[in-house]
Amino acid sequence: MSKTTRATQALERLGVKFTVHAYNYDPDASSIGLQAAQALDVPPQRVLKTLMAEADGKPVCAMVPSDCEVSMKKLAAAFGAKTAKMMRPADAERLTGYHVGGISPFGQKKRVPVAIEEAALGHASVFLNGGQRGLQVELDPNDALKAAGAIARSLVA
Repeated sequence: MSKTTRATQALERLGVKFTVHAYNYDPDASSIGLQAAQALDVPPQRVLKTLMAEADGKPVCAMVPSDCEVSMKKLAAAFGAKTAKMMRPADAERLTGYHVGGISPFGQKKRVPVAIEEAALGHASVFLNGGQRGLQVELDPNDALKAAGAIARSLVA
């Protein structure tokens, strides 16, 4: 497995310090984020899943702890929208250039507004998808916020 992806290249270009962690990706896992946390032996609240959604029909990205569900109401409010819904997987793949299970908030083909769960900023480091299945990057959550050009909001139900 290559440890160089568009996501890692984007972080390097921005001068962000990060560590790459590879793990055995289970395509049959009921929760990709929880499976990653278990494989890496880290608490699930430190492994953030990258979710692609639509707020008032416009694409957005959310980073939330893998053991939480995103609140569509809070997600919509974070982007000043009335409604939000999850994006269809095929649309998410086309928009980001990544495969579902490997979508990173960094280095997406098209830049979209991004929000991170504000509680994640309390950790010394968090894990986010590194741009391919079975690859996570560990970094300071404040660096993730800046690198993704994100806003910090309460996003979970």
